[in-house]
Amino acid sequence: MFDSVLFLLSAILIVVGSLGVLFIKENIMHACVALLTALFGVAGAYAVLGADFLAATQLVVYVGGVVILMLFAVMLTGGGAANENKFGIEKIPAMGNVKTYIIAGVNVLVISLVVIKIMANVMQDYKAVALPAYESTVEKLGTLLVTDHVLAFEVSSILLLGALVGAAVIARPIGSTK
Repeated sequence: MFDSVLFLLSAILIVVGSLGVLFIKENIMHACVALLTALFGVAGAYAVLGADFLAATQLVVYVGGVVILMLFAVMLTGGGAANENKFGIEKIPAMGNVKTYIIAGVNVLVISLVVIKIMANVMQDYKAVALPAYESTVEKLGTLLVTDHVLAFEVSSILLLGALVGAAVIARPIGSTK
């Protein structure tokens, strides 16, 4: 039952967020929030599939990193939108309306269910045992990243480079020729 509810909520978030990114053209900030909604839904789908590490990574890397970077870039540059309405009066940003509160509530519900699902899977077979001596895994992870998993390492570096270039393009002043 829990998996079915989480799957349906995740699917709704993915579809609604994706359509929002596709059709929102007036306000880039709203498009970023729609992307955030879709990525929350993807994290929920990963949790339903039992890919707990991918769900947590989705939340940390994409939601916590890339989208927040985009939101900050849009907020710092103004997103190309005029700060005055057609009468010359400065616009005051609204704090939200019923629709945004409902979307935020569904996002909070899905993320809560994702965290519960992750914790349930982690704690399912939990047995208290004596801990082994601490052994650093940094060297092992580094060796694996440059030998067996070098393709994934390079793809992630290209993704991060693309996010950095995108942030630089967004932050560039409008009408700059340099």
